Amino acid sequence: MVLTSEFLSLAGQDLSAFTSKAEVGVEVEEKDVTTYAAQGWKVVIGGLKSGTLGLEFKQDFAAGALDAILWPLFGTVVPFEVRPTSATVGTSNPKWTGNVLIKELKPISGGVGDEASQSVSFPTSGAVTRATS
Repeated sequence: MVLTSEFLSLAGQDLSAFTSKAEVGVEVEEKDVTTYAAQGWKVVIGGLKSGTLGLEFKQDFAAGALDAILWPLFGTVVPFEVRPTSATVGTSNPKWTGNVLIKELKPISGGVGDEASQSVSFPTSGAVTRATS
């Protein structure tokens, strides 16, 4: 599969037109529960789960565009949705949803001759779910 029309929504706003990369990552803490009964083998179980939403945006300062949408969200927890394509959700196009803390923004980033973009990572707050309908 080649990602050519990924869908991203933050706080109910479709930001796909500004997004060049979206990455949903989840992990679980590793908890060591080894006892002498394990006979020298480490035994682990899963602890707390967490996730991140990593994004790369092409910046736009026009009225109603990316900067105007993201700036008021800074410091708040908002819902997100990511899909591999902008097509309808289904078994071949699942969606991942949850909430993220908009903990960082980089409205100005780059050097001479670079496109205006920003790369950010938002931690999830609560469960991340996967759905096919």
